[in-house]
Order: sequence, then structure tokens, then C-alpha cells
Amino acid sequence: MTTRSIYSPDERDESADEQAESEASTGHACPDCGGSLVTDDSRGETVCEACGLVVDEDEIDHGPEWRAFDSQERDNKRRVGAPTTEMKHDKGLSTNIGWQNKDAYGNSLSTRQREKMQRLRTWDERFRTRDHAERNLKQALGEIDRMGSALGVPESARETASVIYRRALDEGMLPGRSIEGMATAALYAAIRQSNLPQTLDDMAVVSRVDEMEFTRAYRYLNRELSLQVGPPDPATYLSKFISELDADDALERQARALIEAGKEANVHSGKSPVGLAAAAIYAAGLLLGEEMTQETVSEATDISTVTIRERYRELLEAEAELDDSAVDATSGAESGASA
Repeated sequence: MTTRSIYSPDERDESADEQAESEASTGHACPDCGGSLVTDDSRGETVCEACGLVVDEDEIDHGPEWRAFDSQERDNKRRVGAPTTEMKHDKGLSTNIGWQNKDAYGNSLSTRQREKMQRLRTWDERFRTRDHAERNLKQALGEIDRMGSALGVPESARETASVIYRRALDEGMLPGRSIEGMATAALYAAIRQSNLPQTLDDMAVVSRVDEMEFTRAYRYLNRELSLQVGPPDPATYLSKFISELDADDALERQARALIEAGKEANVHSGKSPVGLAAAAIYAAGLLLGEEMTQETVSEATDISTVTIRERYRELLEAEAELDDSAVDATSGAESGASA
């Protein structure tokens, strides 16, 4: 189907000229030929791509007036601070007196000057928190950063955990609950939202509260803040377990295929995702002829051999049923084609 223009050829030419003039007036097109403009930052010029006309020259360079050839030199010459972050109670906007007892030239301070700087650090630390609420927030965000660093959680997930904790603080959900428990719950919620492989057992290792306390706090956060956290995917934990077992990529691909077959057969419903991941690794080892025992997988994944023994059989049965259905569908299609 073809479309016809409602304008005559002359009207189309006039509209095109008007459009080129309007683009040229706004600086998006060449005033001579109507071509597109590009900016040459090295020369400070704006040039037309079509005819080469220099539209503007000697433009202002908004970058720094200094040059740096490595990251250390760039940090030394930089005169601005770090960007704002939710991981600091004041969002990183306050000052911070360094711990090095040296002056601007790198010379060591005298004893009297060191004592003076220590007093200034103490008062600076006191002034950074105005009341007990800010002190508690500072402690909680420090706990989130400490646990996230110990678990290898990326900074983006730690930022998300800080935002979740701030929301809980604004909603008045903290009274009657420990700061460490709510901080651990916020970090685990961020881990679940980011689909990271850290488990509850990993959280229990780095947390200062027991597992029952922070799991109860996590359920409370999830319910009151409506975090919309779905069930974890067993495939999320495969890379972590494969790395701990020092297995190859073929084993991981086979384990992922087993998990996908288990999902289609609804084997994962009501099952522990960590147990399914461990069972998939053991079942993949059996299919590929790897010398891997249930005890070896159990030690690497912290899943009991009983769970692995029950789940890997279900996964193998699900894959066998999937293969049989695929064979039946292929034979049915071939018989239909021959008929």
C-alpha cells in the first residue's frame, strides 16, 4: 500500500527549506547547505559534515585546564569531591579529616600539631552526626558496607540496600528491632533484587545477629515495603558453586539445561533453589562422566547429601520426559509430512 502526500512539489520544497532554516537557526544544521554539524573538541570548532563549513570556532573548553597521564596523577590534580552516595548517612557531603599526620607538602607534623589535629578529628566526627537517629543510621550503613564488602557484593547492590534501610527508617519500622538485624535484612533484600548468588548461610557468616532474627526482619521488610522480590532462580547459584568445585564450563551448561528442564516440569516448585542447584551440578557430572561424589558437592554447596540424592533424580526424570516428548513431537511431524 502506497501513501500519497497532500502537498504539491513546490509546497514540499518550501517546507523543506523552512525546516532547514529553522534547524540552522537553532544550531543543528549548516546555514549554507543544511547538512548536519559535528563538534571537533580538539580544535574547538563546529564543522558541517557535508560541505566542511566552519560554523563556530574558538569554543570554550569546559574540561579541566590540566592533563593527567595515569589515575594517580588524575586523583592528585582533581579538585572536586566524590559524588553523593546513599551509603553515607550524610550522603557524602560532609568533610573528612584524613588520618595521615602530614601537611600539604608531605612533611610530618610536630607533636603539638598532631595533638591539635587529633582534637579536630574528634570534634569533626561529633559534628557529623546531629542526633541519635543519625548516629544509628551511620552505624547501620556501616554494617551494610562491611557485610557487603565481606561477601563481595557490588557497590550498586549496597546502594540499593542503603535505600531500603532509609525507607524502613522513614516508615518508622525500626523501633523494637536491632540495627544489625535490619541492616542484614536490607542487604539480603538488595541481593535478592539484584539476583546475586549469596545465600542465607552466607549472610549468617558475616552478620552479627543470628539467622532467625534477620530472616524475621527480612520478611517484615518485604511485607511492609512491598519490595516485590520474587523467588530466587536456582541457576543464579551455579556459577558460584562451579567455581568452588573448580569444574569446567561444559558441566555448568549441562547443569543449566537440567534446571531449565526441571522448571518446565515444575520440579522447582516448593523446593530450595540452592538444593536444586547442587543437585543439578551432581546430575550433570553423572551425565558427563565426571568423577564427582555427592560428598564433594555437599561440602562445596553446604547442602546435605540426602537433599542432593532426592533432587538429582527428579531433575534427571524431568529431562528424560522432556526428551521423550521432543522425540514424539518429531516423529509425529515426520509422519504427518510423509502422509
